[in-house]
Amino acid sequence: MLRRFYAAPDCQVACLSRPESGHRTTAATQPTYNDANAYLKECFVTDSIHIVCPACEAVNRLAPARLADNPVCGKCAAPLFAGRPLDVTSSQFNKHVARNDIPVLVDFWAEWCGPCKMMAPAYAQAASRLEPRVRLLKVDTERAQDLSSQFGIRSIPTLMLLRGGREVARQAGAMDAGNIVAWVQSKL
Repeated sequence: MLRRFYAAPDCQVACLSRPESGHRTTAATQPTYNDANAYLKECFVTDSIHIVCPACEAVNRLAPARLADNPVCGKCAAPLFAGRPLDVTSSQFNKHVARNDIPVLVDFWAEWCGPCKMMAPAYAQAASRLEPRVRLLKVDTERAQDLSSQFGIRSIPTLMLLRGGREVARQAGAMDAGNIVAWVQSKL
């Protein structure tokens, strides 16, 4: 049974009914909330994180304890963590950075860059060790020049660690997998 609560002006929020006394409530007996957040905190578990699906880009809500259980997307059933970095465009980058509640590590690279090509296998190994605690992305600076200029990328490869959409740390130059993992862990 669903009941409606008015969470905010012009905003209806539906929640599964909790049978307190075994009878239906009417609109007059349902509580009114000043903001939607107060209602959501009462009705839903707030200890959850959002993870963007690498396949369909749907945002999934998970309990943090489920990260290690190989979670799958609720929309497309693809694994949320593949153990490898994701090649992303500018729009995909923006969605992953804005909507993932876990830190995001970004490798800014280019096809013509020798050190970038040498570091690619190490970055993939680091992904298998860091996921699901960190989402790893790869941005081709030739195809996403807007991101390169937005973040002031002056040399490649450059690793950038973002948390909550903000830059936490940056490291220019090639590194091996062990150094990448150690660097990320030291910054979190």
